[in-house]
Amino acid sequence: MEYTYEQISRMIDHSLLKPSLTFADFEAGCRMAVVYQAGSVCIQPHYLKRCAEILKGSGVKASTVIGFPHGGHCTSTKVAEAKQALADGGEELDLVCNISRVLSGDWDYVKVDLKAVIELTHAAGQKVKVIFENCYLDDVQKIRLCEICTELNADWVKTSTGYGTGGATMEDLRLMRKHSGPAVQVKAAGGVRDMDALLQCREIGVTRIGASVTQAMLDECRLRLKLPAIHFDADAVTDGY
Repeated sequence: MEYTYEQISRMIDHSLLKPSLTFADFEAGCRMAVVYQAGSVCIQPHYLKRCAEILKGSGVKASTVIGFPHGGHCTSTKVAEAKQALADGGEELDLVCNISRVLSGDWDYVKVDLKAVIELTHAAGQKVKVIFENCYLDDVQKIRLCEICTELNADWVKTSTGYGTGGATMEDLRLMRKHSGPAVQVKAAGGVRDMDALLQCREIGVTRIGASVTQAMLDECRLRLKLPAIHFDADAVTDGY
């Protein structure tokens, strides 16, 4: 499979969601994403405004999570989170579906819950990725979520938060691509940690992956393409709040 560096780098949403991350980690992660030209930085909501400031003009999108990680927030809470994220400069919102309602078969609630955030975000000119958390679901439930997300014009369907009992599988990615409309993209999250896995995702039709090992993956990409190495020292990043 032929590819360019930018085609690969823009696939990666650099994840800065671990609860133990510090301001220094956020600063370094955002700046690394700019240097390596990732697709986006998906950061803890409280640091999104600063993230958007760092990324402004770089081409790297500022993103955050809504209803994370279990999706059990009330719809009004998810809407409030989305409003804050949009005000803070969020360009892509990764929204966790209500997993409990999915498992209970309450599809009307699931649809209304997702619709509220998707419509709000689209009205602001920004995009939404809907997280399923496939490790808890059967194929029938995954397919129904794909159908609902297609009906609601979600921008992406996404496999996982990365904090469940399992992450992306190639079988799930194929199923999600098959059962989502052509305008709905697919994002893999959880377990995609090297170039071989990324390229396998790309072959299926996945357009984004979530990763915390972005720098290592893109160093490998540049090596395979015989491009000059990028020298980025996270320890040298000292500015910030």
